[in-house]
Amino acid sequence: MITKAMQKAFDLAKERSWEKTYWAFDIHETIIIPNYKYGDIPKEFYPFAKEVMQTISNREDICLIMYTCSHPNEIKEYLKLFEENGIKFEYINRNPEVQSEGYGYYEDKLYFNVLFEDKTGFDANKDWINVKNKLAENPQRVY
Repeated sequence: MITKAMQKAFDLAKERSWEKTYWAFDIHETIIIPNYKYGDIPKEFYPFAKEVMQTISNREDICLIMYTCSHPNEIKEYLKLFEENGIKFEYINRNPEVQSEGYGYYEDKLYFNVLFEDKTGFDANKDWINVKNKLAENPQRVY
């Protein structure tokens, strides 16, 4: 469940004095309702998705990473859509802030603490309200 991953990230950040955690977001079937039509970029948000993504974007303790297999021209359109709606992704399919060290090798797999992905069980029709509530329980930490 996504809220369990979120809570683990919040707890580890507090325990280890991390200034931020890294959250990766798929687009289709996670944030945006897909239409399965090539060349016709869907732009309808799931209920609560836009509001919650705006909240996350305003938190300095969370770095948003777009995690997508969208084509480059589609990514460009999505970045514009998200920016117009107050949602800011720091990176796309990469996380240069976390480098390979003794604990992990991140040259071929990006590092993240929380993954929003329909293929891992995220249910966009049900989970966004749970994410909203979990964020309310865990206000941004000030450093």
